Amino acid sequence: MAGTVLVTGGTGYIGGEVIDQLLARGYSVHTTVRNKARSEPKLRARWADAGERLKVFQADLMSDAGWAEANAGCDAVAHVASPFPIGVPKDKDELVVPAREGTLRALKFAHEAGIERFVQTSSAAAIAYGQPEKDNFTHLDWTNLTAGVPPYIESKTVAERAARDWVAMHAPTMTFCSVNPVAVFGPVYDDDMSTSVELVKKIVDGSIPLIPDMGICVTDVRDVAEAHVRAIEAPAETVRGERFPSSEKFLWLREMAEIVRQRVPEHAAKVPRRPMPNWLVKLLALFMDEMKQIKGELGNVRDVSGKHTEEVLGFSFIPAEQTLEDTVRSLVAKGIVKA
Repeated sequence: MAGTVLVTGGTGYIGGEVIDQLLARGYSVHTTVRNKARSEPKLRARWADAGERLKVFQADLMSDAGWAEANAGCDAVAHVASPFPIGVPKDKDELVVPAREGTLRALKFAHEAGIERFVQTSSAAAIAYGQPEKDNFTHLDWTNLTAGVPPYIESKTVAERAARDWVAMHAPTMTFCSVNPVAVFGPVYDDDMSTSVELVKKIVDGSIPLIPDMGICVTDVRDVAEAHVRAIEAPAETVRGERFPSSEKFLWLREMAEIVRQRVPEHAAKVPRRPMPNWLVKLLALFMDEMKQIKGELGNVRDVSGKHTEEVLGFSFIPAEQTLEDTVRSLVAKGIVKA
């Protein structure tokens, strides 16, 4: 059913892969970027053969400018753009407000353009937090904001809830669903990569000399994009109102390091073997933002199941071991990690 899809946030790691798959399947793509003059040459270089099938629009999550033009002539929207910080902001509203307002802005302009299919890139952050007694989660679970969660977790939860409330009130016939990825890994196009891939880079290049006692669920960027495309293509009654967690399996960082050693031994010389004591994580958290985030996850299991997504959308996730191998090989091939 190749038509035209608006992909917001086209310069991002997930957004780029969604565009890649849509163009490969014969779609035309509109995409939004914050700075067209800076971003369009990069996008044109990546999809040099796309020609008129790729159109780039300047639009910001916090401004109405450009959104009507970006939506014009589109059949569906994949709303991928969302703020993602490296550190923890002093004021949570630096994240929560743009995430919520940007999503509602994207929905409003899509609805005004008569678009009936809208896929929101949410996150497992909206599923698996604020419930300390649980360690297994499904598409039916919601993060409990009353328990107090970090700003990024809150921003993704608030944005998804706000989107669902808005659709119920203003666009009840719209086919809306969300894709909820866990930590996203996989091949990279350039050195503008996800926070998750940055973690693999640090494990492989020796930046992390000891391994903290924490784990994460792994998913492949190609599967996250596949979920978006299938959610756009599936019958409306199959996906309306659904949540699609993208998650292959939960792995401890020590298990991830071992997989890298086994699958890509030629690039594993600097991969750490020894654990980082919890007291050291807590000490480093006093002056390092990324350690602050790790400190809150020590020993936690947040195992988000992707089974529902596989069953409803009809495909199988790439094994986490393959994803991690492909991530490392891609980082080396692009010169981001020295061979």
